[in-house]
Formats: sequence, structure tokens, C-alpha cells
Amino acid sequence: MSDFEHHPLLDDDAGPLVRPYTVSNGRTTPTKKMDLLSLVRSTGQMRPAQLEPEHAETLLLCQEPISVAEVSAHMRLPAMVIKVLLSDLVDCGAIITHAPDPAVDPTDKTVLEALLNGLQRRL
Repeated sequence: MSDFEHHPLLDDDAGPLVRPYTVSNGRTTPTKKMDLLSLVRSTGQMRPAQLEPEHAETLLLCQEPISVAEVSAHMRLPAMVIKVLLSDLVDCGAIITHAPDPAVDPTDKTVLEALLNGLQRRL
């Protein structure tokens, strides 16, 4: 197991050990279009040890389908930073994305409550 799996990029007392813009190399625009309800999952084509620590930690979360919002919550980083990291992983073939069901209205209160409840259960 690599070092980043044992020591996440977060200190419970101090917060993130690296500023969000540093994690994304100052980039603020992802190369792939995703929203908070988009699902991502690993393709199994890359191992975390082949990646930079931030990308590796993100990839580890994607072993099972997970929403962009959930990745953001687990990593405790802004969604836009996570979208940049996930876009990088899509670009190198490490993950794939699935758009949310178009029949689901992302502003529907029940959808948002279900997302919030799911996030609270996982954290």
C-alpha cells in the first residue's frame, strides 16, 4: 500500500495540507463536462501508484460508481477542483463518466435530499 493511502492529503486539525488550486495545478476548468450528479468509476487500466498523489487518492474512491459530489465530499475539496482531477483521470483512461439520467431533475427536492442523505451516510 502506498503512502497516500495511509496518510490522506488532509489533517483533521489543520484542514487540507495543500491549497485547492495547487492540487489542480492552478487550473479551474475541467476538460470534460460533468455535473455533481455525474457518476465516475475506475476502468482498472491504471493503478494508483502510477499517478500523482491527488489523482491516486481520487482514483481509489472510484473503485465503485460514485458521484462527483461524493468524491468532492470525501476529498474535502471544492467540486471544481475535483472535476479537474476527474477530467485528468478520464483523459488518461483511468476512469469513465456516466451522465445522470436525463429524466431526473437535478433541482428536484427529493433528488437533492437523497444525495444529501447518501453523503451523510458515507461520511
